[in-house]
Amino acid sequence: MNDKQKEAVIEVRDLVKQYADVTAVDHLSFEVYEGEIFGLLGPNGAGKTTTLSCIEGLVKANTGSIRVQGADPVSQPGRVKQEIGVQLQSTSLLPELSASEQIALFMELYGRKPQKDLVDALFAKVSLSEKADALPTSLSGGQQQRLALALALVNDPSIVILDEPTTGLDPQARYNTWQLIRELRDEGRTVIITTHYMEEAENLCDRIGIIDHGKMLALDTPAELVKSLDGLSRISTVTPLSVEEVAQLPGVHSAWQEQTRINVRCYDVPGVITKLHELASAQGMKVEGLTVHEPNLEELFLNLTGQRIRDDN
Repeated sequence: MNDKQKEAVIEVRDLVKQYADVTAVDHLSFEVYEGEIFGLLGPNGAGKTTTLSCIEGLVKANTGSIRVQGADPVSQPGRVKQEIGVQLQSTSLLPELSASEQIALFMELYGRKPQKDLVDALFAKVSLSEKADALPTSLSGGQQQRLALALALVNDPSIVILDEPTTGLDPQARYNTWQLIRELRDEGRTVIITTHYMEEAENLCDRIGIIDHGKMLALDTPAELVKSLDGLSRISTVTPLSVEEVAQLPGVHSAWQEQTRINVRCYDVPGVITKLHELASAQGMKVEGLTVHEPNLEELFLNLTGQRIRDDN
């Protein structure tokens, strides 16, 4: 089924959101299709959270339009509220209420009677049945995330929004969360995630939108996004050579300085490496710490935004 045959459950058209003199979202347009996992990637401050807040109806855009299952989040918040489930950050959990009490409270807020079988089913879905009576402070990070996901499902939403769902989790807890997200899609729900983990986006997402400065830079399946690099690899090295002279070498597509390293994009990796060594040797210099990065989603992200998805410093 091609994109034109799929049903868009979220439509964002020419969205603009400004805060004073800062444009957080800049004429952004995209669609999210029914039953897909859609990833929204961008550097910190790219406009991801603001965009999600507009979709959820928490923030009103300056101009543009949003439709969630045909409803306007601003003028029809009740309809949107019934369609969307949003995962809270673990710090938003109520510390004085047990897990089951929090589920019951959220059900009542959505006008649903917190029947025991419904509550038990939610805990079973997120593999947290044995912690139903526990306070959030006694739960591990992964268990808190699973409780937050259960809270996002109390209204049985058709669309689930997860903002950084695995941040701070150990590898096993992250894997368990991935499985839960896939199960949500397999049930026919639509899932939107933001993430700082590129392998998470590659493993989970059916399509990915990369945004920066509030603009959509690329949107496609992970495989097609990587293919758009057209086979360009990146060579990274430490050398006293100037980036200007490296950029002039035969076979170099582009070159730039990143702290103490020079990065080179090229097709012919062996040939360009040879040219680098020849140029450095002719000037009595060396090329050291050389690494080669094959085309992948991380490389595309770096190519489009000039930044890495995560700053580990």
